[in-house]
Amino acid sequence: MTGSPLANPGATRATLEAYGLATKHRLGQNFLISNAVIEKIMDLAALSHDEHVIEVGPGIGTLTLALLADAGRVTSIEMDQTLEPVLSSIAAAHPSFTYIMGDALRIDVTALADAPEAFVSNLPYNVAATLILAYMQTIPSLKRCVVMVQSEVADRICACPGTKTYGAYAAKLALYGKVTGRFAVGAHNFMPPPHVESAVVRIDRAPLAPSLTPEELKACARVIDAAFAQRRKTIRNSMLSSGFAAEALDEAFSKLAFDPRRRAETCSPEEFVELTQVLKDCGGVS
Repeated sequence: MTGSPLANPGATRATLEAYGLATKHRLGQNFLISNAVIEKIMDLAALSHDEHVIEVGPGIGTLTLALLADAGRVTSIEMDQTLEPVLSSIAAAHPSFTYIMGDALRIDVTALADAPEAFVSNLPYNVAATLILAYMQTIPSLKRCVVMVQSEVADRICACPGTKTYGAYAAKLALYGKVTGRFAVGAHNFMPPPHVESAVVRIDRAPLAPSLTPEELKACARVIDAAFAQRRKTIRNSMLSSGFAAEALDEAFSKLAFDPRRRAETCSPEEFVELTQVLKDCGGVS
């Protein structure tokens, strides 16, 4: 199994000291120090030697080194400028490694010369959910995501209709992929230990409705957001409050034999796709 020479407290501490670094809580920095967790991530990712991997938040390169052992090419995005010397030294030793300094939310990954097939990261928790959905939406070449996130975010990703954790995020993510793996990671596996529990989740690209165009998927996302905008209201009233026309909504609900008194959390992603398509026919969404 593929591990990392940095995935232990001694090597992590030595690297931080060698480069005069300290962790920065404002950037969500908690360095992974468990080789067993690295091995489980790599096993779940199941990379091939011809794949290009995108990584966000490489830190000192703990997971990066394991990725380089299994993948054909790795591109990492790091926001903390003080970590550039560490990443530069990794790049000097590994021709298949490239790094970009900057905010992953503002960097156009689609402009990379080689389209990435996998997104594998120990993500900064403050941007994790946003990045996962954004990458699935905008990088069609991505076959899978294997990401470390806060446990509560993993619950949202994995949530099923009818549960308390199911919301707009899970419904929108389901338009692009499905969860195929998950395992828990305790706080003791990090230095310093975070105040939250973590989980690694694998999401495989599996379009819910392959025939939908990007614009139709955006329309479906707008419908989902409107439906969940006010969870305590019925789906009809929530969508009315978000600007959808009553006449179009009522016509669409009637054609689908859909009870407008239902709440959004009871609706499956498939139902949201159907509702969007019928609303489009009724002139209720563009």
